[in-house]
Amino acid sequence: MRQRQLRWPVTRGLAANITDRRVESVTRRAKYILIDAGDGHLILHLGMSGSLRVLRSDLVAGPHDHVDLLLDDGRMLRLNDPRRFGALLYTRRDPLRHPLLANLGPEPLEPGFDAAHLVALARGRRTAVKSFIMDGSVVVGVGNIYASEALHRAGIHPRRAAGRISATRYAVLVETIREVLAAAIRAGGTTLRDFTREDGSPGYFRNELRVYDRDGEPCMTCGSAIRSEVIGQRMSYWCPRCQR
Repeated sequence: MRQRQLRWPVTRGLAANITDRRVESVTRRAKYILIDAGDGHLILHLGMSGSLRVLRSDLVAGPHDHVDLLLDDGRMLRLNDPRRFGALLYTRRDPLRHPLLANLGPEPLEPGFDAAHLVALARGRRTAVKSFIMDGSVVVGVGNIYASEALHRAGIHPRRAAGRISATRYAVLVETIREVLAAAIRAGGTTLRDFTREDGSPGYFRNELRVYDRDGEPCMTCGSAIRSEVIGQRMSYWCPRCQR
């Protein structure tokens, strides 16, 4: 370990806890990678620009290579995090009950995410619907780009109050969120600046963006000029004619 101060300090005594442990499984919850090490779990988060690579264990570390997890086959898992917004934690308890994960909403591509779920949580809320669907306690995995794209496909203005959207329109939004995320997965994600896939190649969903980062350009549906505005401290894009 070369740097312990990430978004949260790396768990003290980590090496002692995982030395000679067998990796039983690798799973995911939201943006957290969960590595089952037998009698405990590693919880990893890559932050905004971090990466986890399987490399030769003799590879010289670079300036942002903070932690190496050595494997018994001569390779290692190397955590690289230029901005140090990531995390590497260890817990002996159920990782899904860890404070960082316990209150997360459902996964958007799994059955627990539906219109009834959104309607129940939105009741009485004046929060902009875009901020609402980006709230990890409501649903995980709907980032800024995908929220803008899903709302455009659903015909919902991003500033509309979450509590003033009907169940019928939420049912449409659930489907467009799933459509957008599935398309992005097939394209390998969206590379705007520093995002890369697991093999270092870019994600190509940018080629399918209908509104995001297209301020002033014609809407692909109606031809109106796309507008932009900061909503919830995030840049948002929408069509003034298609989205109400």
